[in-house]
Amino acid sequence: MSFLLPKLTCKREVDQAIKSVAEKVLVLRFGRDNDAVCLQLDDILAKTAHDLSRMAAIYLVDVNKVPVYTQYFDISYIPSTVFFFNGQHMKVDYGSPDHTKFVGSFKTKQDFIDLIEVIYRGAMRGKLIVRSPIDPNNIPKYDLLYQGI
Repeated sequence: MSFLLPKLTCKREVDQAIKSVAEKVLVLRFGRDNDAVCLQLDDILAKTAHDLSRMAAIYLVDVNKVPVYTQYFDISYIPSTVFFFNGQHMKVDYGSPDHTKFVGSFKTKQDFIDLIEVIYRGAMRGKLIVRSPIDPNNIPKYDLLYQGI
């Protein structure tokens, strides 16, 4: 399903998307088109893109083509999903140590829809961090890897 969503292939395109998407949640999925978990996530993103079109813009970013952002967001597990609103990085408290990105695939379409709605409403109120509405049992568990420390 990754062919249904727009792709950003260089740093300039990612920068442009972050600057130009206004009054919507910008969803950047960092991963690879041939990875099984990325394909599962892409399927959920593609199926919800139309329903969320008033609240969110969804783009796919290949981690190999944009290493600057891959390193900046410390993306060591794929897929990782990062959220922005009006050029501001939105953080989400998933009950894990890392609030900067969602790692892994969402279990259901409704989990993703609920998360976008919470981020959108929080951002419209000026919040920079929101609490995840996703059931903690549906959030993948992982250990943080700090590279280069």
